[in-house]
Amino acid sequence: MKEMRQKKRKTSAADKIFVVFNTLFMIVFVVITLYPVLNTLAVSLNDGTDALRGGIYLLPRKWTMKNYVTILQKDNLITGAYVTVLRTLIGTLLALFSNAVLAFIVSRKRFLFKRSLSLFWVITMYVNGGMIPVFLLYKNLGLTNSFMVYIIPGMVSAFNMLVIRTYMAGIPDSLEESAQLDGAGYTTIFLKIISPLCKPVYATVALFVAVGQWNSWFDAMLYNRISPKFTTLQYELMKLLSSVTNQGGSAEAMKNAVGTVTPTSVRAAATILTMLPIICLYPFLQRYFVTGLTIGGVKE
Repeated sequence: MKEMRQKKRKTSAADKIFVVFNTLFMIVFVVITLYPVLNTLAVSLNDGTDALRGGIYLLPRKWTMKNYVTILQKDNLITGAYVTVLRTLIGTLLALFSNAVLAFIVSRKRFLFKRSLSLFWVITMYVNGGMIPVFLLYKNLGLTNSFMVYIIPGMVSAFNMLVIRTYMAGIPDSLEESAQLDGAGYTTIFLKIISPLCKPVYATVALFVAVGQWNSWFDAMLYNRISPKFTTLQYELMKLLSSVTNQGGSAEAMKNAVGTVTPTSVRAAATILTMLPIICLYPFLQRYFVTGLTIGGVKE
């Protein structure tokens, strides 16, 4: 009995030490993770000329909203924000639906060509036609200078499809067999049995697609450069940062109608505006994210 008590005491002490070190480690990790974000926020709320002096850490030294006013007064910014929100919503929904349907088809054991199609999609992850052939293809298809160039090319992703397929393959076959015995077709099985069980992986893929759509700017520059009505928020912010940076390094050269800004302060404000919607969205999907990515990415 004494030996057992001593072991319990030793184990309890070891557990306490582990908890203390684990807590300290997590605190340090959180501080390291959050500090760049908080520092960027502080710089974005600080006067641009004053920010050049350095020494700004977690709080602004000279509070100002001039950096955000400079960005919000940019031409076509409202149009770009509208197009970006629209492409994020439509692109995410259509990409999730198309990838889920393809994953459901390939995950069925009775589908004869599932191995061939899976191999084909894996190859597309590593091989592509290149920028110029893709541009010419989109031009011949009438996708350039149009909103659909943001939607159609991203509807199918080999990586997202394979993640969903792996998750669906882990669902017991007995559920599908029992539904078929009751007269359910594949459409009913997909919508009422498989999809409700795939909420974690759907949320994970939806987050992947939404972040990609929201942050994308290169396709707007490449395919819709001469169409201001199809510009995106990220492309407009990129042009603003380029214009501010090219004005020169002196504070006097960077004065404009709303006050003094610098490339550093405008870049910080643009970063905050860019990441804010995704930060607000992530907490609602976080509980599904780890489960969907782990189960969808690992097959026993």
